[in-house]
Amino acid sequence: MAAPGPVTPGAPFEPAQPPVIEGFSPSIYSTQESFKEKFLRKTRENPMVPIGCLGTAAALTYGLYCFHRGQSHRSQLMVCTQIAAPGFTVAAILLGLAASAMKSRS
Repeated sequence: MAAPGPVTPGAPFEPAQPPVIEGFSPSIYSTQESFKEKFLRKTRENPMVPIGCLGTAAALTYGLYCFHRGQSHRSQLMVCTQIAAPGFTVAAILLGLAASAMKSRS
């Protein structure tokens, strides 16, 4: 195994910037995406993830509303829904990853 070469001092380390690695591009896209563009692209790639997140938030909100109104049976039902909704979201993420892997193979 070869010994590493001497380290040459370059530009000072900038914690706000990603490290520069030769031959590695952190983005496969030629232009920088804004948050909105990235969110829309990711939503188009896997639309079930935002739906699952909204479902989880809706179950939490409605469950808290029912708990506040004293409807304990419906509130407990919403707790079960809150458990199922993230499971749906994780399943959607896994299915989206599998679909993108199959698309990249062909």
